Amino acid sequence: MLSRFVHTSALMLATLLVPGSTMIWAQSMDVASISSQVAPTTHTLTITLKGKLGPVLSGSDPLGLNGQSGKITLMASESLPPTKHTANSVTYTLPAGAITVTAGTQHFTTTSPSTMIIKLTSTADTLTLNVAASGLTDTSTTFLKTGSCSNTVLKHLTVFKPSPQKLTAAKTAGGRGCKVKYTFLGSSTVLGFHGTGTNSATADPALPEDDLDQ
Repeated sequence: MLSRFVHTSALMLATLLVPGSTMIWAQSMDVASISSQVAPTTHTLTITLKGKLGPVLSGSDPLGLNGQSGKITLMASESLPPTKHTANSVTYTLPAGAITVTAGTQHFTTTSPSTMIIKLTSTADTLTLNVAASGLTDTSTTFLKTGSCSNTVLKHLTVFKPSPQKLTAAKTAGGRGCKVKYTFLGSSTVLGFHGTGTNSATADPALPEDDLDQ
């Protein structure tokens, strides 16, 4: 059997290299053998933006979300490749179900792909989410502290720091600060958004690979 031959050869080599080696060496080789059969772990990134919507910066707010609580939760694999990127920005396409939105009494999970655009600038790191579900389209723009995201995010998803951090609402529809734009029945509204932004990355369970002996 291939795995038995490799294990025996490795153990003999360890004994030849270190005279008088004890069972600790054998145990180490067993661990290495087991580890070689386990697939590398990946990480899942979770971003949560939570706070209150308002004030109304433009539009008529047909859903009456001004003053209501709001929450966006995003989950995606850190191994997700970017759709496109420039020297200081990157776009990721997130699969259906990756984003959950709660705004007042409105609650939905995306049923189609969404996009996330991250821009690194000298005044802020911005995170823009474009989602659509149930006849409602939503664009959330979040201003994070400058340097929150490392340049690594231009190649693959990674956490921002510090976390949590305070999110400040925009004062105008086109100005700096956090805001949410939603379009419902052809009517667009822009609301400020203030609260906190947090994120974390957890390792996915490592799954054994197929046994070479089978």
